[in-house]
Amino acid sequence: MKLVILDRDGVINQDSDQFIKSPDEWTPVPGSLDAIARLNQAGFRVVVATNQSGISRGLLDMPALNAINDKMVRALNQFGGRIDAMFYCPHSAESDCNCRKPRPGMFEEISQRFNVTLAGVPCVGDSLRDLEAAHTVGAQPMLVLTGKGRRTRQAGGLPPGTRVFDDLADAVRQITA
Repeated sequence: MKLVILDRDGVINQDSDQFIKSPDEWTPVPGSLDAIARLNQAGFRVVVATNQSGISRGLLDMPALNAINDKMVRALNQFGGRIDAMFYCPHSAESDCNCRKPRPGMFEEISQRFNVTLAGVPCVGDSLRDLEAAHTVGAQPMLVLTGKGRRTRQAGGLPPGTRVFDDLADAVRQITA
C-alpha cells in the first residue's frame, strides 16, 4: 500500500497562531488540494495526522472541528481528491498523552489501522514536532516552507534525512516522481 501522512494546518490549509476555530477561517494553501488529488491519482492513500490542542483549550469543540474538516473534504472533492482517514490529538502541550506529536502515538495508530509499517512513508509537516514524530517511526520526514515551515527550517535541529520543499505541491511532485 502506498501511503502519505500529512499535517493539516500549515500544509493543507493556511495556519494561524490564533488557531483555526471555524470553517470560515479554513483556507487552503494554494496548490495543496490539487496536490492531494494527484497523490490519489498516483495510487496513494492520504491520511491527515494533526494536533488540535484548541479543543482542550476551549477554543473550538468537536462540532467545529468536524465542520472544518467537512469543508476541507468538500473542497478537496472539487479537485477529485480524497482523504482516507483523519487522526487528531485534542490534548494540550502540557498533557502527558502519547498521541500529541512529537510523540509517535498517532502514527502508531495509523500503522495499526492500515496494517502497514511506516518505514519510509512520506510524512509532510511544517513544524519540528511533525518531523520528529515521523522520524521516530522510521517514516520519511518532509518539511514544507508554508505555515510555520520557514521558522522551523531557520531554527534548525531537523531530524536526519529531512527533505525540504517549498509547499505540498512541490513535495508531491517528488513523491510521485
